[in-house]
Amino acid sequence: MNITFWRLPTAHGREMQGLARPIVQSYRDLVVWKKSMALVLDVYRCSQTFPKTETYGLTSQLRRAAVSIPSNIAEGQARITSGEFRQFLGNARGSLMEVETQILIAQDLGYLGQPETKTLLAVTAEVGRILNGLLVSLPNRRISFAGH
Repeated sequence: MNITFWRLPTAHGREMQGLARPIVQSYRDLVVWKKSMALVLDVYRCSQTFPKTETYGLTSQLRRAAVSIPSNIAEGQARITSGEFRQFLGNARGSLMEVETQILIAQDLGYLGQPETKTLLAVTAEVGRILNGLLVSLPNRRISFAGH
C-alpha cells in the first residue's frame, strides 16, 4: 500500500499537510482480516491433535468460531453503512472471545500445551486490538466501496 501526503493551501498563504490514509478496496486489504485468517490456520493446525472424541465437540466449535472472525469482517466490509460494518465487527469480536475461551478450555483439558496456548492467545489479543481500533475509527456515515 502506498501512503501519500496531501497539501492544502490555507487562507494565510501557508500549506497544511497531512497523511492520506490508503483506501480499502476489499476486505482482503484489512490487516485485521489478514491476521484473523492467520489465526484460523493456527487454530486448525493446533486442533489437529485433539482427541477423535472431540471431532464434533470442541474441535468443531473452536474451528467454527475461528472461521467466523474473518467471515464477519469480510461480510461487514461489504455492507453499505459503517453502522452495519460496526455490527459485523462486533460479531467478529464475539467470535474472537469464543475462540479465546475455547483455547483455555482445550488447555485445561490437556489438549493444548502451554506454548501453543500462549501463542494462540497472543494472536487473539493482537486481532482484538486491531479489531477494536477499527471499530473506533469507523465514521458515522456511509462508507464507499470500489466500483460504486
